[in-house]
Amino acid sequence: MELAHSLLLNEDALAQITEAKRPVFIFEWLRFLDKVLVAANKVDVKEKQKKLVEQLTGLISSAPGPPTRKLLAKNLATLYSIGDTFTIIKSKDDTPAYLPTKLAAVACVGAFYEKMGRMLGSSFPDTINNLLKALKSAESQGRGEILLSLQKVLSGLGGAAASCHRDIYKNARSLLTDRSMAVRCAVAKCLLELQNEAVFMWTTELENVATLCFKALEGSNYGVRVAVAKLLGTVMATALMPKQAAVMRQNVKRATLDEVLELMATGFLRGGSGFLKSGGEMLKGGASVSREVRVGVTQAYVVFVTTLGGQWLERNFATFLSHVLDLVSHPRATQTHVEAVYSRRCVSFMLRATLGGLLGEKAQIAAGKEICQAISKQMRAVEAVVNDISGENKAGAADVSASQHVMVCALKELGSLVQSLSATASPLIQEPSIGLLETVTSVLLHPSMAARLAAAWCLRCVAVALPYQLSPLLDRCAERINNLKSSPEAVSGYSFAMAALLGGVHQCPLGIPHSKGKLVVSIAEDLLRTAAQNSRLSLQRTQAGWLLLGALMTLGSSLVRYHLPKMLLLWRNVFPRSQKELEAEKAKGDSFTWQVTLEGRAGALCAMRSFVAHCPELLTEDVIRRLMTPIECAMTMMSQVPAITKVHGAHLKASAAMVRLRLYDILALLPPKTYEGSFNALLRELVAEFTLTDNSANTTTSLLRSLCHYDDSVLMGSWLQETDHKSIEDQLQPNSASGSGALEHDPSSIYLRVPVGEAIPGPLPLGVSVIDASVALFGVVFPHVSFKHRLQMLDHFAECIKQAKGVRQQAVQLNIFTAVLSALKGLAENKSTLGPEEVRKSALALVMGALDNPNPILRCAAGEALGRMAQVVGEATFIARMAQTSFDKLKSARDVVSRTGHSLALGCLHRYVGGIGSGQHLKTSVSILLALAQDGSSHEVQTWSLHSLALIVDSSGPMYRGYVEPTLSLVLTLLLTVPPSHTEVHQCLGRCLGALITTVGPELQGNGATISTIRSSCLVGCAIMQDHSDSLVQAAAISCLQQLHMFAPRHVNLSSLVPCLCVHLCSSHLLLRRAAVACLRQLAQREAAEVCEYAMSLAKKAGDDANSYGVILVCGSDLNITETGLEGVLFGMLDRETDRKLCSDIHDTLGHMLSSLAVEKLSHWLKLCKDVLAATTDVGGAVAFEVEKDEEDSEKKDEMDDDTMFTGLGDDDKSKPSVAPRWVTRVFAADCLCRIILLCENADKAHFDLATARSAQAKNPKGDLLVLHLSDLIRMAFMAATDHSNQLRMAGLQALEDIIKKFASVPEPEFPGHVILEQYQANVGAALRPAFSPDTPSDITAKACQVCSTWIGSGVVSDLNDLRRVHNLLVSSLDKVQSGKSSSSQLYSESATTMEKLAVLKAWAEVYVMAMKIKKEAEAKPAKPVRRGDEDEDEDDLGADVLPPDSLITLVQPELPSLSRLWLAMLRDYALLTLPAEFSSQLPPDGGAFYTPETIDTARLHYRSSWAPVLHAVALWLNSNGFEVNDNQEDLSSTPSKVPNALQGSSSSGKMLEDLVKDRMHLMLGVSIEFLCFPRPEEPIEHVMSCLQALFTLLETPCAKTHMAEDQLLAVELLNVLHRLLLTRDPPAVQLQVTAVVQETIRAAVDHLQQQRANREDEGEKDSLTGLGEGGDTGELVPGKSLVYAAMELLVFILVRHIPQLNSRVKESPSHAPLRPQRLPDESARLVANTISILAELPSLCSPTGATTILPTVLFLITGVLKETAIKAADNSVPVPVSAALQGIKTIITSPLAREESIQTQWTTLVRSSLASVLEYSHPDESRPDMDEVSMLTAITLFLLSASSELVGVIVLQKGCMDRFRNALNSSDPWVQARCYQLLLSVFQHSNRALSTPYIHALAPLMVEKLKAVERSRPGTAAELQAVQEGIRVLENLVSMGEEKNRVQLLALLVPTLISYLLDENAISSAPQVSKNLHDFALQNLMRIGPLYPAAFKTVIGAAPELKMRLESAIRANQASSKAKAAARQAQPTVQAAPTIKLKTSFF
Repeated sequence: MELAHSLLLNEDALAQITEAKRPVFIFEWLRFLDKVLVAANKVDVKEKQKKLVEQLTGLISSAPGPPTRKLLAKNLATLYSIGDTFTIIKSKDDTPAYLPTKLAAVACVGAFYEKMGRMLGSSFPDTINNLLKALKSAESQGRGEILLSLQKVLSGLGGAAASCHRDIYKNARSLLTDRSMAVRCAVAKCLLELQNEAVFMWTTELENVATLCFKALEGSNYGVRVAVAKLLGTVMATALMPKQAAVMRQNVKRATLDEVLELMATGFLRGGSGFLKSGGEMLKGGASVSREVRVGVTQAYVVFVTTLGGQWLERNFATFLSHVLDLVSHPRATQTHVEAVYSRRCVSFMLRATLGGLLGEKAQIAAGKEICQAISKQMRAVEAVVNDISGENKAGAADVSASQHVMVCALKELGSLVQSLSATASPLIQEPSIGLLETVTSVLLHPSMAARLAAAWCLRCVAVALPYQLSPLLDRCAERINNLKSSPEAVSGYSFAMAALLGGVHQCPLGIPHSKGKLVVSIAEDLLRTAAQNSRLSLQRTQAGWLLLGALMTLGSSLVRYHLPKMLLLWRNVFPRSQKELEAEKAKGDSFTWQVTLEGRAGALCAMRSFVAHCPELLTEDVIRRLMTPIECAMTMMSQVPAITKVHGAHLKASAAMVRLRLYDILALLPPKTYEGSFNALLRELVAEFTLTDNSANTTTSLLRSLCHYDDSVLMGSWLQETDHKSIEDQLQPNSASGSGALEHDPSSIYLRVPVGEAIPGPLPLGVSVIDASVALFGVVFPHVSFKHRLQMLDHFAECIKQAKGVRQQAVQLNIFTAVLSALKGLAENKSTLGPEEVRKSALALVMGALDNPNPILRCAAGEALGRMAQVVGEATFIARMAQTSFDKLKSARDVVSRTGHSLALGCLHRYVGGIGSGQHLKTSVSILLALAQDGSSHEVQTWSLHSLALIVDSSGPMYRGYVEPTLSLVLTLLLTVPPSHTEVHQCLGRCLGALITTVGPELQGNGATISTIRSSCLVGCAIMQDHSDSLVQAAAISCLQQLHMFAPRHVNLSSLVPCLCVHLCSSHLLLRRAAVACLRQLAQREAAEVCEYAMSLAKKAGDDANSYGVILVCGSDLNITETGLEGVLFGMLDRETDRKLCSDIHDTLGHMLSSLAVEKLSHWLKLCKDVLAATTDVGGAVAFEVEKDEEDSEKKDEMDDDTMFTGLGDDDKSKPSVAPRWVTRVFAADCLCRIILLCENADKAHFDLATARSAQAKNPKGDLLVLHLSDLIRMAFMAATDHSNQLRMAGLQALEDIIKKFASVPEPEFPGHVILEQYQANVGAALRPAFSPDTPSDITAKACQVCSTWIGSGVVSDLNDLRRVHNLLVSSLDKVQSGKSSSSQLYSESATTMEKLAVLKAWAEVYVMAMKIKKEAEAKPAKPVRRGDEDEDEDDLGADVLPPDSLITLVQPELPSLSRLWLAMLRDYALLTLPAEFSSQLPPDGGAFYTPETIDTARLHYRSSWAPVLHAVALWLNSNGFEVNDNQEDLSSTPSKVPNALQGSSSSGKMLEDLVKDRMHLMLGVSIEFLCFPRPEEPIEHVMSCLQALFTLLETPCAKTHMAEDQLLAVELLNVLHRLLLTRDPPAVQLQVTAVVQETIRAAVDHLQQQRANREDEGEKDSLTGLGEGGDTGELVPGKSLVYAAMELLVFILVRHIPQLNSRVKESPSHAPLRPQRLPDESARLVANTISILAELPSLCSPTGATTILPTVLFLITGVLKETAIKAADNSVPVPVSAALQGIKTIITSPLAREESIQTQWTTLVRSSLASVLEYSHPDESRPDMDEVSMLTAITLFLLSASSELVGVIVLQKGCMDRFRNALNSSDPWVQARCYQLLLSVFQHSNRALSTPYIHALAPLMVEKLKAVERSRPGTAAELQAVQEGIRVLENLVSMGEEKNRVQLLALLVPTLISYLLDENAISSAPQVSKNLHDFALQNLMRIGPLYPAAFKTVIGAAPELKMRLESAIRANQASSKAKAAARQAQPTVQAAPTIKLKTSFF
């Protein structure tokens, strides 16, 4: 392939490769040439031009394939436009015999003209005539190619070719009805090009063009419909609004709107004569001619309106609407019921596609008004006819029946409109002049059921969009039903409406009040009870009653639970109790009573089905048993029905069918085991149903497609389900009544869940539904039937097919196959088998017979069934037999049908058995299918065999690797040769290529020869498919490239792929848009930046040459990639697209781009979000900024208005067809905003620091930091939070909360002491205020409370008056909570009220917690000394700048009495709600303070999210008032009656204070411990923290401490739970908080124990004291009961987790490598320190014997921690754990235990062994070079000082200690020496001489020696100087300790040493500073010692004269120095006297 990359064709290389590969080589060269010619140097091209032209023209005559000729033509044209001009074969007369050459030449001509246009001069008439001549004689492929060329010629020449326009038109128009669909498409495209310039097409010839188009649509396929609709729509639009240029040239008579619409209407209404009237059912295939025409014209209407644009539609909407509604009221459109439904669907599609897509939200509201007016006009006409009693309304009756269809269309559209607008539709509903609700409810009385249902549906849409309407609407309907009981229409209409509203509740999260359920039940009961009273109303009342009960069930178990007993009774009473009653029934009754009875039973079964579907939790065995009674009864009755219909007339058949439908439906939902007994009867019914035994119509099921595999859509054409035209294309599917779904076919669908992907439920006609239900139930039952019966049924099926003939046979066969597939699917899901040999045989015979059925859908089904059978049987021999049959058949058969069927069978076998199971057949299958795929004679065979091949490649996986090369080369060959009009073949080739890429997989990255060949073949294949004209093939190409990109990203060229994807984003084909977005999503995941860049480069290119990329600027949406880039385009798509998958992919793509780019391109992304959010629909004028405090703000306001102006729809700006972003997109933008903030937070802290940001910006102006955009962030959050749309308000409040949290602490550099958010307080207040208005939904108010508490607690606002604004919002909502009312109590369910109240309490709790925290911090600070002089001014300042210490608390204080009550009530509720299910009987029957028993399940969730802060707040409150209870006695009457009951009871009945304390303790501890036992993983960590802080706060109070200590088991349990928490939660903050709680618990116990000891001592029980404390006299600690044990467990866990080396087992394990101790991170260090200090306190909890049990462990751990953490720090600081360990050692050694006689021996051994351990640890060791000797020495010294008595005279230890001191003295580190001297001093001075003397003897000589040596090496640093000073100090002390008689010897050591430090006077000036300091120090000491011991001093000095000289000279020099020094010298000795190193904690 690489050889192909040269400017000239490498002919040698071409000659060397095989014949098969040559076309690929040539294609690859042309591809290269295409890229290179544009970029190449013109000179180079001109040199080689001649040769190139020769080579290219030579290729024309070498019969190139379609893709090759396209590229060839393009290259020649490019060459022609760059290089010198050269002539080209023009004459087409000498056409050679073979086609491809001719086609290539034609393609070249087209390309020339497209490229060169008018530069080709006057030669064009000649060319065009030649082409037209050829057109007459060409066959279909040639015709298509010629038309394509003509199109290009026209586009190149533009208006210049006017002289030929008529000729082209005449020749082309006859071809619009060509046999070949591809030619029809080509003509349509050619004429579309022609109409740009040919004025006559849309003036004089307009009608003819229309007629032509209608003819072209007859018998058309989807492609033709799309092309012709585009032509027709565009011509009509042009006729109405001609293009400027064309109009200028000729004065043209423009068509009027009415004329144009009239023309279109003829197409819509014509035809319909070929319709067979058979009871509304259509025969298969007998579809009327006009159906394709109608669908095509429908699409044309949409094109027409879209071309004219959104503004045209806005202005002319009334005309358009009335025209469209007239269509559907025309008798020709509604000849039969199904036709009427089809016409309605078409009209709905027109309205939805135009209104929904082209209009912005404002215009949609205006359109809604128009629709309302249309409805009320119709309704007035209907009422006139109905009320006209004099029988003059003969014509009127027809009008009424026509009006129902108008109503259905209008109401359906109105519903969809309101639902898509959601809360933005509120103006439409609220404006009284429109009266939407009145209008819609008036239709509920329409005589036609369809209209009533549509009105009910519309009301459901209103309620879902605006949930606050739900309850009022339900009440209104209930009231009307009761008032208008006597009108059948009213009973029916209002019950429909109520059912619809109840069905919508599940889409409204806030629900409806529980009482509405009771209301519905009472109405329904009343209707059922009174049904028999009035025969005129019986039917309606029965139906209405059951419909309401069915709808009630959708509310779910929590509500239905209360009415279940009543329901079961009702159900039982509808059916006869026994066989006898049934017989009696049969005998009496006339046809009307039977009708009512059957309808009633159908209704009852329907309600049951709804119950089973929506309340699975209530389906206990008992309930199922009780349901089975009526159901079995219904089954028995079914067999009697035929006899009844015989007697009473056939009109009962429909009601009977309804009963069957309901019965099948409910049985399919129940477990088959429950009705095993009735299988036989049931199966008889089912089989009769779908084999059409008693049914003369040939009805077919609609389920076959859904049961076949989704991938087979290419064979069945069901991919039409995936287009934008799905809802109308369904009408053209071949099975019965396809696409004719309508609400009136099954009223119960009004309350059921709408199927995914549909806008409105459309149940199929009853005849089809019953068959569907029977097929589905057959699949459920079949796996449970005995083999004998299975065999009988399969044989019966074969018999049925044999009996039937012709069309009926097809229908029966389709139904039977669907049932068999359903059964096989059931078997596979149940993992059961098909049965023994004869069952298999029978099944196989049935299936094999259909593999050569002429109907492709049946062949598909048969293949699928074969695969499923192989899966279910799963035996190799059986599979081999099946495969062999197909092999034999394929080898012999010649006809298309059996070859296609059996090739699919092979594919399906592999698909269901997988590669392993069918491996042995792989080779044969592949070779046969490869051969079939080359059969050029039939593209159908090619399609099916390639499809099967793709299935095999997919299922074989790696086993296919050996066949990849031959398959790939076949795929390429076919891609290069198959004509492009056979799109199915190309689609299957795409599937094959994709499967092959997956098979090769990651290998594709390799560089071997074979792999690179495979890779380049794949790329060539993708390139060919990308160039194909069919969008499905292009979609396949994109998904192949996507696969390639996944496996070999380096080899996919993004620079060409991304622009191609961008162009596809505005394709008119949904599948192509989906593929493009899915691919972008994957690319953006890895290479977002590149993707965005390439997309932008496309925009630049489009600017440079608008014509070549005209596509982009023309396409339906303006894909002008502006400066917003691809992101902007994707945001725009979100407004237009409705497809779920597509939208979620767009969200993901934008998400990936955001994650990788938002931080770098911050302002770009923020602007994007801001532009989307700023596009508010000013319907009611969203709240403008309410603040204009200073100019800055008003400027902002102006800015905002400008923004709205520009982004809104400029009226005069015709070029912008886009609409303002819709609310869904705005919500997404608000979410993006939150994500950007989060990303910035993770990226760099500078984003949240204004000072840093400003300096960074000064350095690099391009740099972008979030904090600089704060005003934008606030404004966006504000815009969102004050919008109409509730979802957007939620998102806005969330964003606001995030902003406050992240920026609360960012200081304002210009005003120290302030933060930057302060200037936005007005905005925050204004954003929050609307959320507290009375009509705001609860969830928004709840969110706003959260934001309020965040704002108040953030500390942004320091001035209380400013805080009051927001604070008052919370106060007002608190009043609401207390008064027991909630704004929303009447509108939403009780749980919504619960949510709102709890949110308020939670917000207050958070504020209180914050306030207490601030207060505590303020109290901890030392009071500021008052400055003198300006006191009065200072006072004022204080108020402004600094929070007075109690500021925030003053806001909370007044509310505290009521708050604390509510908080406690809430905690009590929460505690009850968390009880396990088995205690549910203990719950209060009438609910709690804030929840009702009915909504208990939802309430739990709300409590779960808000209890933690409340718990913390209550703990703080109890702590602050020390459990004082008196404030409960305050005015209790003001609180809601429910809350204080418990409290009133408690206080009045004289219950003691103590009990109350106990209750509260139990409540608090219970809640905490319950939560900490099982914190759900999804619980936020804040809850855990709040809970721990609450426990800590609680345990600080004395009350709680005594409570805890008295009940030791409680404390043990608490510690165990905390231990468990540590195991599951990692964050250090949690662990620290846990240690704090443990510490408080232990302290409580210690205090309690001391109290007890003190009490006993007072009572004089000295002897019993020893037994007090844990461990008693025995010393045994019982796990589970012992607090000490529990604490040890937890503490050891923490220690071992942070210092694993402590665990002795770790060391013993073979894999253990000794770890070098490392410095712990800060948090761990603090944690370990806390743990150690708790450990040290534990022995004091024990009795002396108990202490001996735990002391070894405690000491082991403490010394271990000392060893592991004593690591030298650079600054010689002592690590926290070390100081904690030292403190712990001291605590333990000095504890009173040492004085206990009973444990003296153990104690001594313990102390000694601990010291031994420390000595061992402190032994110098190479493995621990950085050991901190000082800390170790400190520990040793601690032992020596505190436990001297135990250690005196232990020689081993003494020697060890001395060694350590000696090492330290000899240390090279002066700091160690200094500390050593200090510690030695304390040892030498010890009061116990027995201890100190040996040390003095051993170490003093060494010291003297060290100090003597200083003379030779004077100190060079301050540290060394300090060491010397410390040493001298020890010597001085020794001197003072010595007795008088030894004084001289001692001074003889000290004085000469000191004198040796003095410098002589000459040296002093030049000596370094440290040396001078030493000199001064020595001199002062000498001056001090002299007077102290005068006699001895003299003796020493006298003995050595040279000493005396040095001393004197030094003194002289000193006195001579200046007087200034004297003052300094006086101060100095005092300074020096204190030791310079102080321990942080004094351990001694």
